[in-house]
Amino acid sequence: MESLRDVLIEELRDLYDAEKQLVKALPKMAKAAGNEDLRTAFENHLEETKGHVQRLEQAFELLEEKAKSKPCEAMKGLIAEGSETMEEDFSEPLLDSAIICAAQKVEHYEIAGYGTVAAWSRALGLENVAELLEQTLEEEKAADEKLTEVAGGIIAEAGAAASSDEEEEGDTVGVGSAQKKGSSNRSSPDNKSKRRTG
Repeated sequence: MESLRDVLIEELRDLYDAEKQLVKALPKMAKAAGNEDLRTAFENHLEETKGHVQRLEQAFELLEEKAKSKPCEAMKGLIAEGSETMEEDFSEPLLDSAIICAAQKVEHYEIAGYGTVAAWSRALGLENVAELLEQTLEEEKAADEKLTEVAGGIIAEAGAAASSDEEEEGDTVGVGSAQKKGSSNRSSPDNKSKRRTG
């Protein structure tokens, strides 16, 4: 590779593969999601992702290059990590929170990639290509924001569930704590008298 244009094409091929991997992964994430808003967010982003694939194909056409994938190992790893997360034996809110974490790692990777290729395209005077990539960049940012919004509700739900569990166990824990405090109080006068006589 001898020019910025060559590097741009290589990165576009990497993103092209990443998006195609996501088209296959998002239905599994939607299926694993327990929260309805999260499931809908994944389903909506699946449709957007199919559009991202098409935009990349348009970008290759404008560059007069063949739309060809270069294996994206980073996306492969992120999806594998997400798949492991979906197999965890967590309660529903915790599992949904973990799935969102995995999904946002994917979004941040894509935001970084699209931000860079859009900037390179503008630097090369490829305005039409840059506009296509910036459209996708904005959709990736919006998807990330949506996940953050959904996560807020799920985290609140998980916190409420944890609080109710603690309240149920509170009486038993309170008795144990009181016994410990009582025993420590009883021992303290002896310690004081030992200090005096010593």
